[in-house]
Amino acid sequence: MGHRGPSGLIISFQEYYGDLLRFLARRTGNRQWAADVAQETYLRLASLQEATPEVGDARAYIFRVAGNLAIDSMRKEARLAARYAEEDAAIHVADPSPLPETILLARERLALLEEALKELPPNARQALLMSRVDGLSFAQIAAELGVSESMVAKYIAQALRACRDRLNQER
Repeated sequence: MGHRGPSGLIISFQEYYGDLLRFLARRTGNRQWAADVAQETYLRLASLQEATPEVGDARAYIFRVAGNLAIDSMRKEARLAARYAEEDAAIHVADPSPLPETILLARERLALLEEALKELPPNARQALLMSRVDGLSFAQIAAELGVSESMVAKYIAQALRACRDRLNQER
């Protein structure tokens, strides 16, 4: 039976509403979503102008419009879910900057090491700094300080022990 114009389609929509809802529930997998798509279908049919061409099978036409709206709705939902998943993943990215208490503890340890270095004999302090900061070899340090390589090793060991002991005292 052919209906002309939106009013005929609205009458057919009301007639087939139960079947349409079941169809959409199977298509979307969610009864609430199906009801939303059915409402969109109604609005789409109601918005058609009187110049709508003759519809040969109103039921098929209504189900086609509803099926297309369901597909559009599912695609839109998938895009939104993907966007929210990306935003959610971004939220859970760990901040690489250290925590304030970590910074405070590091500054305190650095102050302790500076005190320990100031208390070292000059040759031991110089040998340690040349080794650790400047990256010089024991032979280069020995030549610079005018001592043997074994003496450089003793200076560095002495300096490292003093620094370790200072840090352990504060725990």
